[in-house]
Amino acid sequence: MGQSTPIGEKTVLVVEDEALLRFDIVDFFAERGWRVFEAGNAEEAIALLYRHGEIRVVLTDVQMPGGMDGLKLAHYVCDRFPPTLLFVVSGEGPVMREALPARATFLPKPFDLNRVLRQIDGSGIAIPRT
Repeated sequence: MGQSTPIGEKTVLVVEDEALLRFDIVDFFAERGWRVFEAGNAEEAIALLYRHGEIRVVLTDVQMPGGMDGLKLAHYVCDRFPPTLLFVVSGEGPVMREALPARATFLPKPFDLNRVLRQIDGSGIAIPRT
């Protein structure tokens, strides 16, 4: 793929169909020095993951338009892009732990993005500090 960005860069993919919420999350990470990619559905997210192999964190909503919801996307990412750290969020109710892929965390909406950063820091994923 010819990526010049090193693996482990502070890079996150935000997958959220609600544009205003997605913009807020993108701004939060960007203001803290992260390189942020964004997608409005799972198909866009998968295309970005294949183009940007340096992505190590994915935050995805469960309810999204299209043929794949965020839970199915999380399993797809876990299977094809290890060791990506996954955050699965929903405002519709909790997702059972057994339904989540390995290394995934469920967060009910609204959630605390500072908590997400603390979990990333404690995850063991090789992400350089700024």
